[in-house]
Amino acid sequence: MHTPPASMWPRRQLLQAVGAGCLASLSPWSHAAKDDEIVIGQSVPLSGVLADTGRDMAMGGKICFDAINSQGGVQGRKIRHVILDDGYDVERTLANTHELLQKHEALALFGFAGTGNIQRLLADKVLANAGVALVGPYTGGEPLRTPYNPWIFHIRASYAEETSAMVKQLVFSGITNIGVFYQDDAFGQSGLQGVVSALAAANLDLTVAASFPKNTELVDSAVQAIAAKSPQAVILIATNRPVAAFLQKYRALSKSALFFNISVVNPKAIVQFAGADARGLSIAQVVPDPNGTKPIAQSYRADLAKFGAGAQVSSSSFEEYVAAKVLIEGLRRAKTLTRAGVIAGLESLERLDLGGHVIGFDPNNRLGSHFVEMASLRSDGRLIR
Repeated sequence: MHTPPASMWPRRQLLQAVGAGCLASLSPWSHAAKDDEIVIGQSVPLSGVLADTGRDMAMGGKICFDAINSQGGVQGRKIRHVILDDGYDVERTLANTHELLQKHEALALFGFAGTGNIQRLLADKVLANAGVALVGPYTGGEPLRTPYNPWIFHIRASYAEETSAMVKQLVFSGITNIGVFYQDDAFGQSGLQGVVSALAAANLDLTVAASFPKNTELVDSAVQAIAAKSPQAVILIATNRPVAAFLQKYRALSKSALFFNISVVNPKAIVQFAGADARGLSIAQVVPDPNGTKPIAQSYRADLAKFGAGAQVSSSSFEEYVAAKVLIEGLRRAKTLTRAGVIAGLESLERLDLGGHVIGFDPNNRLGSHFVEMASLRSDGRLIR
């Protein structure tokens, strides 16, 4: 019988597949792993505007944890990967995190999404009070990196690094009139500031910027504002559905421009939602090509084929697969399987070569990678680098 890809699974079926349907019994909050398992907690959008990406993110962790469990686990314990749906909503992320830490007694957190969502965890000192690591958040937001905090271990470049690469490429090509379409929250503001700073370094000013509300596809006013200035290129700081809506509405005005997008989108979802209007979109990438020849990519595809229940290759699932690999190595190196021990284990990864892709941390550095490259979106949803 044909198994549909993970992106088509209902939320309940996906949760069952990754083991999040079985809730741990209530017990006192413990900072140490249990004798027979290690609980890793993930709050991720399995519903809402970022659902397609969220499902891929969950799958990337699942296949990596399933693979290590098939080999006996880590330090004699199997990993139990508990996933809760937050719908990309800040309050739900906050509630989910408390549940993961207290009810499920998670030893570490993994693969959260949303700059503003995670910023709330820092503001409320949730991570600090629990003394817990969050590994591989799906965001390059500067507020999560500066000022330094010891709790978040980033395995991707920042949005400032992504937007800098875009601006440099455009300016090198002679394009100087650049607009920005951005989500009106910490995520969008972080990307916008990255563009402004990169332009300033090139002695240029931003031509136009317009925003839209988070968790909506209300892009009409932004489309009109940007189109009125006719920029040569538009950098989009947004997620799948609003990006698709923007492209469709902007092209309907017969406006010509080059389009660049921040990395946190699912290329196949963009094509699914925008159709032919997705043509020519360039998307920043913060991990190597998942279809490439690097050993880490080959390992990912093998584990996806074995444990992915028919899921397709995607940059989003590959990124979280890489993050899960990093977390597993931190668990291996932990001298004690406590939250503090996991942090110390991660800090020891000064130069972790995962197979053609290097991640590095130390006690004073939580920025594990600065890798950025641009890719062009094809009509079938694949990326050409």
